[in-house]
Amino acid sequence: MHPRFTTAVLAAALAAGALSAAPAQADQIAAIKAKGELVCGVLGTDEPNSFVDPKSRQIVGYEVDLCNAVARKLGVKPAIKQLAVAARIPELQQGRVDILAASLTHNKEREALVDFSLSTFITGQKVLVKRSSNIVALAGLAGKKVLTVKGGTQEPNIRKAVPSVEVVTYETTVQAYLALQQGKGAGYVDDESSLLNNYAKLGAAQKDYLVLAQSLSTEALALGIRKGETGLKGLVDNVLRELEQSGEGEKLFFKWYGPNSNLKFEKRTFKFDSDKVEA
Repeated sequence: MHPRFTTAVLAAALAAGALSAAPAQADQIAAIKAKGELVCGVLGTDEPNSFVDPKSRQIVGYEVDLCNAVARKLGVKPAIKQLAVAARIPELQQGRVDILAASLTHNKEREALVDFSLSTFITGQKVLVKRSSNIVALAGLAGKKVLTVKGGTQEPNIRKAVPSVEVVTYETTVQAYLALQQGKGAGYVDDESSLLNNYAKLGAAQKDYLVLAQSLSTEALALGIRKGETGLKGLVDNVLRELEQSGEGEKLFFKWYGPNSNLKFEKRTFKFDSDKVEA
């Protein structure tokens, strides 16, 4: 066969392959509608984003409501699947969940693995310590053992802030937080909102703990979408814009984070209108 002909055939085959592969990604919306449900991967241990309601025993929360809104737009039922922090992106990539609503930080490194919706929450990360440790600033954690969840951005952020720190990770934030209470480390690292929620639940024991004032980082949370699924990303972003324009986005924020919640945020400092990344 003539070399030029061989090249032409190969090029045609590659082009045909590319065309046949394209619908597989573009058809995720159709596949979701065909099965009649949107599978949302959530943590289920990160109040108020997703957690088990002690009365209903169902997983509820801010990000669950966002997932429900996307499902309504698609005309399907939401199906909530609980994931470990470290399993979030692999479960999405392998198609076991359709989107992630799992306290997922949007950063540059992850952009190579997944696509992100518009930012759904802006938060920081902080450290909780026992007052008996006499630690009053991040520098006091040097050479100390700090506890956090496995697979999140908390570990690299605390290592960056305090290079000599010893980090011990757990499968869930609940386990890491309990380990602090049991005296297994000098500090506990988490997203500010989740950390403050746990701090509020200490009640009278709050006097024994201190939230260090300095933040490790400012981070944007977003919904995670399989890489290259531009149709689904566009739909999710439009849902968020519609929630913003209708005022429902602000209502959801105050429902889960407002003065009547454990977090007691007085105002909302962000909107569903940008795709900020970790600062």
